[in-house]
Amino acid sequence: MKLATYHDGSRDGQLWVVSRDLTLALPATGIAPSLLSAIEDWDALSPRLASLYDRLNTGEEPFATRFEPRRCLAPLPRAPQWLDASAFLNHGRLMDKAFDNPPNPDFETIPLIYQGASDDFRGPLADVEFPDDGLLIDMEGEFGVVLSDVPMGTTPEQAEAHIRLLVQINDWSLRALGPREMRAGFGFLQAKPSTAFAPVAITPDELGPQWAKGRVNLPLHVEINGREVGRARGDEMHFSFGQLIAHCARTRRLSAGTIVGSGTVSNADRNAGSSCISEIRVIELLDEGAARTPFLTWGDRVRMEARLPDGSAPFGVIDQSVVRT
Repeated sequence: MKLATYHDGSRDGQLWVVSRDLTLALPATGIAPSLLSAIEDWDALSPRLASLYDRLNTGEEPFATRFEPRRCLAPLPRAPQWLDASAFLNHGRLMDKAFDNPPNPDFETIPLIYQGASDDFRGPLADVEFPDDGLLIDMEGEFGVVLSDVPMGTTPEQAEAHIRLLVQINDWSLRALGPREMRAGFGFLQAKPSTAFAPVAITPDELGPQWAKGRVNLPLHVEINGREVGRARGDEMHFSFGQLIAHCARTRRLSAGTIVGSGTVSNADRNAGSSCISEIRVIELLDEGAARTPFLTWGDRVRMEARLPDGSAPFGVIDQSVVRT
């Protein structure tokens, strides 16, 4: 099942069901007004949404209209909670070198996860505003999951049953501010502006064998100003989403609609490129002695698209320009 949120003037937007090939859409407001309300009552409402989805795919819905990504907000324009991990250890190792971080003895056994802002998620095609390009504007291509209510103490094996939807993410970052906030030990705030999402959230079954072992096994193609810089795959994620969820739920419950991110998709194979500029620059520094790729500035454009083996993009496309506030 594929779901999107159209802008309708409200904070949570209007829920639409989208066809598998992303060509047609139909409002689902007769079932749930918003995706958040659907997630909160998923067991009761998802069969009705699935029935609407099946009819849309078979051409049985005469009032279906063309799917319009430009009308899309983030699938969840706001959520109860946003928890972002760093589950690709290759990226973590490179960032430690970049920031000269001391060794972390728990690096391979305990996930790194911070709690970010979840009140202002951005849509897939919306320009992103920043006050100063001297803050070192960066993007981070990720995958994520949207959860049902998760009880405290849920195990990694139990946790996957609480995954309702998969999402594709661009977690915008301001690298000039990150080191100071990390040293302070209180987590990110200014260094993490509003996060952006691809237009469509999908149920895990939509990926077939490309959803396995709690991981999205797809390449995430990342472009800057039309030049591909990365196509790293999600199956190299060290911690599965089940492990990340269990870590978050160790000492508290997680509310329905909570989003957990994978962190920057990153592969050890240099031929896969990178999903963020910081990683590109660290590799340049290590391999060539100097970082050459600039951070983003006004007018730069970032495009992200996970692709199935047939070349289709199950989540749709994130395509955003950087603009001055």
